[in-house]
Amino acid sequence: MTTLITGADGYLGRRIATALLGSDDLVLGVRAADNAELNRKRAALAHLSHLGHQVVPVDLRDDDPFAYVDPGRITRIVHAAALIRFDLERADAEQVNVTGTARVREFAERCDRLDRLMFLSTLYAAGRRRGDIRESRLGDVGFVNHYEWSKWAAEELLLDSDLPVTILRLPTVIAEDATGAIGQFNVFHHTLRLFHRGLLTLVPGDPATPLSLATAEFTADAAVAMLAANPGIYHACAGPVALGEVIETAFTVFEADPDFQRRMLPRPVSCDRAAFLDLADAASRLRGGALQPVLPSLLPFAEQLYLPKTFRADRLRAAWPGYREHDSLAVVAAAARALVVALADRRADSDAAVSRGASSERAASGSQTAEKGRAHAAAR
Repeated sequence: MTTLITGADGYLGRRIATALLGSDDLVLGVRAADNAELNRKRAALAHLSHLGHQVVPVDLRDDDPFAYVDPGRITRIVHAAALIRFDLERADAEQVNVTGTARVREFAERCDRLDRLMFLSTLYAAGRRRGDIRESRLGDVGFVNHYEWSKWAAEELLLDSDLPVTILRLPTVIAEDATGAIGQFNVFHHTLRLFHRGLLTLVPGDPATPLSLATAEFTADAAVAMLAANPGIYHACAGPVALGEVIETAFTVFEADPDFQRRMLPRPVSCDRAAFLDLADAASRLRGGALQPVLPSLLPFAEQLYLPKTFRADRLRAAWPGYREHDSLAVVAAAARALVVALADRRADSDAAVSRGASSERAASGSQTAEKGRAHAAAR
């Protein structure tokens, strides 16, 4: 069995490729602007390529992104490549996530031996829906941002085909595994960082709003398991947790941090949509404010917190013999502890850099003083 993975050097693509090592011959598609970048990515995937698995350039923005892949070899495709920022411009989202998926579909239709095409989508392809979201095809009810729209549109492209398609809608990944180690920072971590620094005092959304949070380990395991299941639509959910519980859990961790204790910061309070937009507008007017760099990604996500929805995962559970729920709040606590450590390390590095700079300035000043002394002596 030969599996092509697009975005094989991405956060989840690497994990899925590693999980398939023992069973599949892998073709690992990576985006590379030139041979130098391709060689760097091959080196980064050396633990896979040295076993004989092929690393090839696949750029979904190209007219023929699969020029280096033989369609006759491919029996399964895992389409993991995508732009995943909440603040995507419409044109970028369409070029990569929609048109790029159309090119994946065109290639898949040339793979005579194809048994499965898995598309890694997002739970938020549900857009502005509220309430129970089932593992089924979704209509267009509007979207909070272009990222959500692009994932929904890509799903539609594939579901309109006669291909053996599996849509796996993914949750927000907040940690590598139960240890809480953070492999990739996203809007979840950036928002907690603002709370930890006291830069955000309001929580957008209803405290009862359910969140779907998971580890990368759970998500990659779900992808591998669903490759063996029947084609269809599945939600990779490990059980919802309320927004208010997430905030309380994170602050319980923060309040054990001596640095946080010294600042005596209050816990944030929930607010309605209008109040949060007023806060965001005020922050955007402060030039150089600490909120400005994260507002573009925070605002498109915050809107979802006013649209409570619960994602059903009945089909996933029935099709995955090894399914197990993890304690989402325990993962939140572990990720919050990892974040506190990361912030402390960053402060230590910053303090060390300032100290080195001050030492260099003192040395330079001393050298200049000595030079002036020698010059004065020579003049006498």
